[in-house]
Amino acid sequence: MDAQLLRTFVTVTRLASFPAAARELGCGQDTVARHVAALERDLGLPLLTRRPVVPTVAGARLLEHAVPLLLRLDAARAEVARLAPAPDGPLVLAAAPLAVGPRLLAALPAATARVTLSVRPREAIPAAVTDGTAHLGLVDGLTGTGEPLPPPGTGTLTAHRVTEAPLAVHLPATHPLAHRAGVRLGELTGARWVDAPAAGVPLDQLRAAHGTYGFRPALRYDGTDVRTLTALAAAGQGLTLLPATVPAAPAATAVPLVEPRLLHRVVLLHPGEPAAPAADLAARLTGR
Repeated sequence: MDAQLLRTFVTVTRLASFPAAARELGCGQDTVARHVAALERDLGLPLLTRRPVVPTVAGARLLEHAVPLLLRLDAARAEVARLAPAPDGPLVLAAAPLAVGPRLLAALPAATARVTLSVRPREAIPAAVTDGTAHLGLVDGLTGTGEPLPPPGTGTLTAHRVTEAPLAVHLPATHPLAHRAGVRLGELTGARWVDAPAAGVPLDQLRAAHGTYGFRPALRYDGTDVRTLTALAAAGQGLTLLPATVPAAPAATAVPLVEPRLLHRVVLLHPGEPAAPAADLAARLTGR
């Protein structure tokens, strides 16, 4: 079974679109269609319905095997590549926007190698570390006190906790809740929110934490600049939940979240035991 055909099939299934898969894979739509058709011929079964693009029963079963298999192949390729002499290029650290905090900024000046900091959506970082595009990764998310590592979706990567911080709701200074000492998440289910899945805490995490749908978006922001997100909250475009370490924008305030008792956790990801100089930066980030 050809790994390239599998990768195309997984991409089409994830995006539910042949054109979108072609754009992501950097090839023509006809190439994507040929790859899927070739895989179907090899297995002797239809794997996708075309309108809408959803996996068949056989396709869903193949998907269960294909995703971890491709992740393992990427990990194997990256592990073998690390046996080669170290390149002269920089150490690449991929980080989610909310993972770029005081601990990281303090560690960078003391790094023993030139570092490229690549800010990316959190869901893209485990794959980048697995396939060797990045040497280290910093991901973040909501957690309860004492919940175990690693975070979901990190596969075979090693995970170490970097920081944990309480959370605060950012809202305009004129908001009725602005002068409260604390706020409960349940009070905000009917509020208007900024949906910023890359730069802030995704709304689906708030829904999961509260166990309700709620948390309706008033505006969607697809960027990764946290300062823009806080400015949107200050302008009354919607509320946003951020780590307490993030300062509020002018004309805004950050009210602590007191219930439920959630934390914002930043986790360092790396494959196995990182070699120098990645190991040095990892040690500075985790305090190990």
